[in-house]
Amino acid sequence: MTEDDTFEAAKVAISTAHETRSNLCSPFLAIAPVTGASVSVLAGSSGQSTMCSSDATSALLDEMQFDLGEGPCWEALSTRLPVLAPRVRVEENRVWPIFAQTLRSDPRNSSVRAIYAFPLVVGSLDIGAVDLYSTKEGDLTGSQVTNVLELAGLTAWQVLRRILTDGTNGIEEEDTTGAGSRREVHQATGMVLAQMNISAADAGLLLRAHAFSTGRSVREVASDIVSRQIDFSGNRNG
Repeated sequence: MTEDDTFEAAKVAISTAHETRSNLCSPFLAIAPVTGASVSVLAGSSGQSTMCSSDATSALLDEMQFDLGEGPCWEALSTRLPVLAPRVRVEENRVWPIFAQTLRSDPRNSSVRAIYAFPLVVGSLDIGAVDLYSTKEGDLTGSQVTNVLELAGLTAWQVLRRILTDGTNGIEEEDTTGAGSRREVHQATGMVLAQMNISAADAGLLLRAHAFSTGRSVREVASDIVSRQIDFSGNRNG
């Protein structure tokens, strides 16, 4: 199988994960020269949690970053950019110095030589991060970074679906009662659809995910979208 074939297979695996409930970490291991992977939720009322981890070290790296409140995953989410630390044990890091020091001093992380973190975002909504680690030092190539970013974009939608499936109890029905509120929610869904160039189903998912992550009702978020206080196209107003 060629690299292109492997990447296409990884995209299919992520895109259908909501149907198969398959592991979200495995496809990243197939397309990048890394040892382990984790997918974490870092923002919103769902709290900080690891959606999946490929091994104990990946889970530990997530736990450390949750406890310390800093690390590559936090930087990736705050900047919305990949964070690449190809020689993480020897390079000075002023953005997350406590994490770097803890990583070097904790014997459980003795095999970790490189860390790469990628943000999980959908439009203006920040969700979490994908953390990859390697037992070998080295940079990712430009094409590998591009492929991981594309896979992370697909993964962000899957994480949204799992958050809503596992974490809500009919919130959309509760929040869209009444003809007026239903009309506003439909109007807001149409606006999100146009802003993001996505399907109506995904637009509705994004609206509900924003409501869930901010602890607000779908009707309240819909009202803000219609009044243009929230724009999902990437203009981070809400």
